[in-house]
Amino acid sequence: MTMPTTVARRAVAVTALLITGLLLALGLLLAGVIGATLLNTDPAGASVGTTGGTTGVASGIAAPAASTGWVRLAHLSPNAPAVDVYLYNFGNPAARLVLHHVSYGTVSPYQQVPAGEYTVSMRAAGAKGSAPPILSTGFAVGRGAAYTVAGMGPASGLRLQVMDDRLAAPAGHALVRVIQASLRQHVVTLSLGQVTLAQRLSFASITSYQQVSPGQDVARVTGSSEHTSMNVSMTADSIQTLVVLDGSKGLQLTDLKDAAGSQVQPVGGAATGLGGTAPRPAPSPLLWLALMAGGGVLTTAFALRYRTTHRYHPAHHTRRPVHTKRA
Repeated sequence: MTMPTTVARRAVAVTALLITGLLLALGLLLAGVIGATLLNTDPAGASVGTTGGTTGVASGIAAPAASTGWVRLAHLSPNAPAVDVYLYNFGNPAARLVLHHVSYGTVSPYQQVPAGEYTVSMRAAGAKGSAPPILSTGFAVGRGAAYTVAGMGPASGLRLQVMDDRLAAPAGHALVRVIQASLRQHVVTLSLGQVTLAQRLSFASITSYQQVSPGQDVARVTGSSEHTSMNVSMTADSIQTLVVLDGSKGLQLTDLKDAAGSQVQPVGGAATGLGGTAPRPAPSPLLWLALMAGGGVLTTAFALRYRTTHRYHPAHHTRRPVHTKRA
């Protein structure tokens, strides 16, 4: 006995849906794996909030690639207006990265870039990309190295400072440095527990990294008329930067995680009004689109095969005549 046409069609449709659904699920799963792999090649972002930021730290999980480095951009000039910051490959007029409306206190997450020559330019916020920059500087990104490029100093003497960031700490210890970006308190002293990290550090100055013992301690900063403190947690082999800022209520401290773990890629920055960064590359949809197409082909082939082997024969279902007896 053969299957009626409507039942056969429903069976084919249900089977087709099941096959397509399974192939879609497999395609999305593989795309997710590829996406996770791509994301692991980028610096792991972390945001440590100061003015309007979010608190939190995400640790790096991959060793630096031999042919790439990392760059993060910052605005640390208290009386300079918001700016748009551009990062260019040297000799290429198309910007590799643009941060819009970057205000004082903003530090972007690290961006992973190929090793080579780069230019950083600052323009007035909202200005066209073709407008002359307020200031610009060139620098080289070394393989496996990290850098912070910050607008520093007063607005009248604004400059771009390129800082070499460390990626490895002595085994079992931590490294800490200080950036003094407070204009109201032109000279400050900063201590971490019983260790003095900066003694009478002047505005727009940067200390070298100093070795400290891991653990949790209190960082205290004191100016001529203001002071503040915050708890700082340091793990073994971590590298951090403490930034002194002018907050709305006085001195303010920000803790930047330069790297978490010896020989581990840098992690994040302080997101304090950041206008945006270049998005991480999205996983290519070609894989799961191809799988969807393959599912459609298989479904069509299945349907054709079913119709060929289960062809409907009307003669098999012809009503038999009813014989009646004559009176």
